[in-house]
Amino acid sequence: MPTERLINALQSYGVRLADSRAGAPSRRGGAGPSDHKAMTIAGRTVMVPVHTEAAFDSPFLVRRPDADGVSVIEHDGVVIGQATFPGRPRFYALSTFDGVPYSKIAVLHGRDVLATTVLQTCIRYQNRAKTCQFCSIGQSLAAGRTVAHKTPEQLAEVARAAVLLDGVKHMVMTTGTPNATDRGAAVLCESAFAVKAAVDLPIQAQCEPPDDDRWFERMKASGIDALGMHLEAVTPEVRARIMPGKASVPLERYYAAFEAAVPIFGRGQVSTYILAGLGDAPEAILEMAGRLVGMGVYPFVVPFVPISGTPLESHPAPGPDFMHAILKPLADMLAQANLRSADIKAGCGRCGACSALSTYERAGVAA
Repeated sequence: MPTERLINALQSYGVRLADSRAGAPSRRGGAGPSDHKAMTIAGRTVMVPVHTEAAFDSPFLVRRPDADGVSVIEHDGVVIGQATFPGRPRFYALSTFDGVPYSKIAVLHGRDVLATTVLQTCIRYQNRAKTCQFCSIGQSLAAGRTVAHKTPEQLAEVARAAVLLDGVKHMVMTTGTPNATDRGAAVLCESAFAVKAAVDLPIQAQCEPPDDDRWFERMKASGIDALGMHLEAVTPEVRARIMPGKASVPLERYYAAFEAAVPIFGRGQVSTYILAGLGDAPEAILEMAGRLVGMGVYPFVVPFVPISGTPLESHPAPGPDFMHAILKPLADMLAQANLRSADIKAGCGRCGACSALSTYERAGVAA
């Protein structure tokens, strides 16, 4: 099975683990790739669901690592590949000057990405009539695995340690939406400024489009290298059903924000996250992707993963054929436009662990 198809299938079905203790700890709840575990397949570190309902019944089983740390991957008892697990980062053993464990401030994503949710709260999360139905941003906070607001000083301290101890290459800063004006841009600016003062680390910031385009200049000046403004869903009807509060920011505002941000951050340095499997047809996602690519925006398409405790916990994940029908033509589209994940300075698109998209990109280049 080609590597891109294998990773695609693993991310759609999830895997059963013979030894859940192998490698770095898996993640439950919170923002970002939740209910996943990082594993490396054919040189690509990817996030694969392990705590979802689908994963519990997955036809894929990852065996216990051998003495060399290599696990075989089985499909219904037949060996189809191998995987290794990134180890627990050394910075997890430390605490900040004010006594907070580093792992509550920022976590390792993939193999070499430091990720943090600066504000672990959102103005919409407590109201199920407004919240994004897939969101679990409050779960890790309720479980005591993180803190509500990471201060600039804490972020700078942890980022410096992660670079020195674990060779982290770039950082993702996301945030819950604190208001309906700057929508988190202000807190991201002060956080990025502090980190850049402590360590030379490329940073991607992620927030909803602020109400004033002047924030993009401020974000760039604060040390933010790349920007993510995430659509999640691409058609108005799916947006209204799945994320009724966020849908109050219309698609037209996203288009205008993309047009304003690309000249500031650079072509390919502005991206958006699209969750395939929420109800948008592949054709709709590819149509939106074509529009975004034409603006110089990188559309990072990932398979939706149902997270326990959310309204969509029983919503099915998209199958591998559904994802292949999107990722293969999208990779071709990106190649034709000369937009490459490897050229992104920081962030989810550069990491690529939550989607097989970058593996499809490489497969197309090799072909």
